[in-house]
Amino acid sequence: MSCATARRMWAAPDRPLTLLKEPNMLTVVQAFDRAPIAEVRFDTASALEHKLSAAERAFKDRDGWLPPHERIAILRRLAALMDAKRDHLALQIAREGGKPLPDAIIETTRAIDGVHNAADELRNFGGREIPMGLSAAAAGRWAFTTREPIGIVAAISAFNHPLNLIVHQVAPAIAVGCPVIIKPASATPLSCLDFVAMVHEAGLPEPWCQSFLPEGNDLAEALATDKRVAFLSFIGSARVGWSLHSKLAHGARSALEHGGVAPAIVDRSADLSRIIEPIVKGGYYHAGQVCVSTQRIFVHNDIADDFTEALIARAERLRTGDPTLKDTDVGPLIQPREADRVAEWIGEAVKGGAKLASGGKRLSETTLQPTVLLDPAADARVTTQEVFGPVVAVYRYSDLDKAIARANSLPTAFQASIFAQDIDIAMRAANRLDASAVMINDATAFRTDWMPFAGRRESGYGTGGIPYTMRDMSQEKMILMHRS
Repeated sequence: MSCATARRMWAAPDRPLTLLKEPNMLTVVQAFDRAPIAEVRFDTASALEHKLSAAERAFKDRDGWLPPHERIAILRRLAALMDAKRDHLALQIAREGGKPLPDAIIETTRAIDGVHNAADELRNFGGREIPMGLSAAAAGRWAFTTREPIGIVAAISAFNHPLNLIVHQVAPAIAVGCPVIIKPASATPLSCLDFVAMVHEAGLPEPWCQSFLPEGNDLAEALATDKRVAFLSFIGSARVGWSLHSKLAHGARSALEHGGVAPAIVDRSADLSRIIEPIVKGGYYHAGQVCVSTQRIFVHNDIADDFTEALIARAERLRTGDPTLKDTDVGPLIQPREADRVAEWIGEAVKGGAKLASGGKRLSETTLQPTVLLDPAADARVTTQEVFGPVVAVYRYSDLDKAIARANSLPTAFQASIFAQDIDIAMRAANRLDASAVMINDATAFRTDWMPFAGRRESGYGTGGIPYTMRDMSQEKMILMHRS
């Protein structure tokens, strides 16, 4: 279904049209003020079967597989189409997802570059020679591997990067030649629908890339666990992701990206004039709704007072409000209930002994002041669980190894930071922090789209990043020739 037929847009951006919800329709609203943007038709069980059958037919027809040069050309045209709609895509991210417009513009730029990245990677995407002749039994033989697409990809995405996450799940599938069915988050489907429409406009036949928007979780699970699906790409909660992982068809692979409770350690050798900005960005970017958002900050006693004063001063200068305005730093939570939950966790931490050093006030149905908590209890939810809101907690320490032990104490493990000018301290922490990536003097939330991106333990399974996803969505086949 094209975007044009999928929804009715506002008559004018400054005068919203009230949408009368039809049966089997999803009303998409602005994250900030809950004003309706569009209506999108839900997909049914019969639609899912149609999509899976179409994808299966396309994949089984090996003569119909597109050669690499055609896939590259499609991805290049797709990137050009996205570039031509750059402003529209960025504003749409801000409206449906609540990401401040300057950050939404950056997301759009990253998404366009990600499509190019997938095309570029095909230049180095090949097999290898397998040594023969190493034993008498292997004499007279030549063997090599090729890479083939693994099969149908089911992708379930998240709201917090409604365009770039879709690119990370779909562009690798297109590049390696896998049919892909992508389910966007129900709060932010418009970016996905636009993207899939542009994929088709770029020349990829519809069965090779289809969107799927079910009304309930049952159909999403039916997609992920269907025996025709060879690979599940899931971005979302650990509870749902691990449940789906346990129900996959035999032989199916998966990549799961869940959340973390990212720690940052600030050594007494850190340069306070240089570290406050990345820590604030890491903690409050997209109102903290990032799986590697800086949440727990362990600060050496010798500089704790100066650090806290500087952190509070910078956090209080952040502008919270309408994400479509260019001067907004912190936007809304994706749903009012999420703002309710974060406010409840802040109140619970304060009752448990934490000091509310800054923020914590509810500004609207969906927005909260950027919050700094000092020394929450070890069992407070802001200490042990992913807040996914504009909250950071600061804890003092005097012994580095004890701070590292506290940072490593949770069942989640994703990205972490150490801020230090002392290289020995920096490397000791980097080597001992239980994380898939440790940033030295940079935010826990730092990411480029070609680097490996992976959660450990409860935080995920497999490795994200476009080149790594392309490898996961393909499989090696060995071909052996016996030279008689």
